[in-house]
This record gives sequence, structure tokens and C-alpha cells, in this order.
Amino acid sequence: MGWKYVLDLVTTKLEEMCMSIRMEPFGKLPDGSQVTLYTLENKNGLTAGIINYGGIIVSLNVPDKNGKFDDIVLGYDNIEDYLERSPYFGAIIGRFSNRLEGATFSLNGVTYNLNKNEGNNHIHGGIKGFDKKLWDARILNDENGDSLELSLFSPDNDENYPGNLEVRVIYRLTDSNCLEIEYYGASDKDTVLNMTNHSYFNLSGCNSGQILDHQLQINAHFYTPINNELLPTGEILSVKGTPFDFTTFKAIGDGLLNELESNEQMKLGSGYDHNFVLNVSGKEPEEACQVYDPKTGRLMKVLTTKPGVQFYSGNFLKSAGVGKNGTVYDKWCGFCLETQYFPNSMKHKHFPSPVLKAGNTYYHKTIFQFGVK
Repeated sequence: MGWKYVLDLVTTKLEEMCMSIRMEPFGKLPDGSQVTLYTLENKNGLTAGIINYGGIIVSLNVPDKNGKFDDIVLGYDNIEDYLERSPYFGAIIGRFSNRLEGATFSLNGVTYNLNKNEGNNHIHGGIKGFDKKLWDARILNDENGDSLELSLFSPDNDENYPGNLEVRVIYRLTDSNCLEIEYYGASDKDTVLNMTNHSYFNLSGCNSGQILDHQLQINAHFYTPINNELLPTGEILSVKGTPFDFTTFKAIGDGLLNELESNEQMKLGSGYDHNFVLNVSGKEPEEACQVYDPKTGRLMKVLTTKPGVQFYSGNFLKSAGVGKNGTVYDKWCGFCLETQYFPNSMKHKHFPSPVLKAGNTYYHKTIFQFGVK
């Protein structure tokens, strides 16, 4: 054993000790590919577990008002369950998050027919969207500390989208208790791109039952109503006087328990599954939402550069079956706040455009900030 070997071994161990991101196996895909779990940790003890399959956030441990840590995202203990029945738990969604009507859109005079994976429509990137791909991973280190970069090449005609597309997603867990997610993309042809993260949150803990008592505030005075296929109709309506008025804190259960049968929009969505028009400029991350759990005192703020956020109250979570720690999921056990361009925005031209021009760079940042009150 030479001195160089010993020096290299010591250097490697020191680097591992200094690094705030740990790596460990998380099972294998059917083709034998290894899935890796990356665990980010900040100086306050918060941790975020992310796998390179789908960029899925498999765990997110944050403290409550008494300093007790709980995992607040829904998910599974193993890769097999994510492959078998996951309702997009924690995943990167792309190329296009949410729905496109008729699984088709026109761009530069050309009609593109995408794969249909929800009735006659296209949802969350298609049959094998970004959530079902193995991403390349590397750990970055800069003046802000360690971060996890996932990158993916989506070839021309992937799910019938145009353009050779390269995307990157960077996760950073800061010492100010923020989980930051940055999205980048570039294509050699004009295309559409609308990425988001599809985490289901329960601020009481991932095995704590329904989220009806969670208090929600959304920085939006308007929302986009839907039809019976959950597609935005193109209207932009005021939230005032409706179950969609979250301009001040309101319990999620107020609408789900009291207005589900009486409000037509609530009936169409089987609860909340609607896009909200955010009061943001898009120039830098601005506050989109706040969620407060009275039981634990946890407060989550969502900041974004995107113009919309989809609030989904987990209306069909029963199909997710048994999750982490043997938890049996049911409706309303978690909620999603998906920052995005508006759904169906290629049909409704007055919606903010998701078109990415060849040679331009797609950029989007969303921040989940955690605290207590």
C-alpha cells in the first residue's frame, strides 16, 4: 500500500465528510439499471431524499413547533411501488405538466399529435414522461453549498414532441430551510416546455390521514374553471364568493366538506383540481401560496417564477394503495401545489405561452420554504 493510495483514501473520506449529500442504492429498474437515492441535509437537520428515477422527492423531513421531525411528503419505501402505481408522487413532470386537450397542439403551422394517456387527452408528458425516466446525476458545489443536478436528453419526437431537448433540474436545500428547485431547458427546434414538481404534502406527516384542517392561502384573485375532462375552458374567473377564494387563510376542508356537492366546479374536479392565476411578475420567485398546519405549527411557503399553480386536493389518492411505513392512502391525505404554465395553454392563446423557441433557454424556479408559527 503506497503513500499515494493512503493520501487518496484520506482525501476521499474528507470530501465525503464535508459533503452534505449522501448517496445509497434505491433498487433497480426492470432493465437492471441502478436507481440512486441522494439525501440532502442542511445545518438545521432538515433532509430531502431524491432519487434519479423521475427526480422523485421520496422524503422531506422538517421540524414542527416542538422541534419534532416528520416526513411530510407522500410516497413509497421502494422503487417497485413507484413503478407500479404511483400517482406521480414527488416527480419531475415534463415535457408538459397537466393536460393538453385532444393530445394535440399546433406550432408554426404544424400539428403535433401526442400520445393519449388520459382518455382522449395528454397529461403530464405522456406515457413515458420525465417522471418515468432515469436521469443523469451529479453533485455540484459552490459558494451556496452542495446541490444535486439531474439532467436528461429528450430526443426529437419523444412522446411526439418536436425538438431535441436538453433539460436540467437542480435541487438545493438551504440553511434557511428552503428546498429550491431550478429548471433549465434548451431545444434545437421550437417546442413546448412546462416542467413542475408533483409532490403531495401533508404537513402533519406523511402517515397522518387527511389534510382537511390545513389552512391554505393562495396569492390569486382569479382561477381557470374546468370542463368535465378537467380541462380549462379558457375562462378566467374571479375567486370572490366561490370555494376557490383563498386570498386569506382558509381550511381546505371548508370547500371539500361543505361545497363539494353544491358547486359545479367542485363536482367536476371531485374536489380541488384547478389552476390559479398568480399575482406574480415572473421575474424572480414571488410568493404563490402558504399552507399552515394548526396541529403541528408547520408553515410552508411556495415562491415561484411561474404564472400559475395547480391546487390538487388528492381526490383520487385511494388508487395509490399502501405507502411509506404501511400507510394506507385515501382521498384528501395529501395536497399538491404544482407551479406551472396554465393547463391546456396551447389551445387558449390568451394564456401565458409555454412555447420554447429554438436557441432560447427555459428557466423556472420554485422555492418551498419551511417554518413554524
